[in-house]
Amino acid sequence: MAKQRDICEIKSTDQAKVKAVKKAMLSDKDVYGLSETFGVLSDTTRLKIIYALSKEELCVCDIAGILGSSISAVSHQLRILRNMRLVKFRKEAKRVYYSLDDAHINKLFNEGLKHVRE
Repeated sequence: MAKQRDICEIKSTDQAKVKAVKKAMLSDKDVYGLSETFGVLSDTTRLKIIYALSKEELCVCDIAGILGSSISAVSHQLRILRNMRLVKFRKEAKRVYYSLDDAHINKLFNEGLKHVRE
């Protein structure tokens, strides 16, 4: 049996498709932003934080307890997530509570999780 190749055997392009997709292509700015976002989400600790915050607004100490990590390590990861606008915080007296920045983050996470579980 012949081995199937994953490339075209002839070099020919559908000019109409190429033109249409090129016209609709993302800007470099959008591609860079998406790349940064997915890069930040490629860290397992940050994914665990995102998951925990998808369930409940939590203070830094609570997140550290859930992850079995130090407050300092969690704060560092939260700062990265905050800088990427994936999480937000609010201060209440002497506590700082974190939550997902908006519903898009939860949707993005859940779609990725669905894909992995299929």
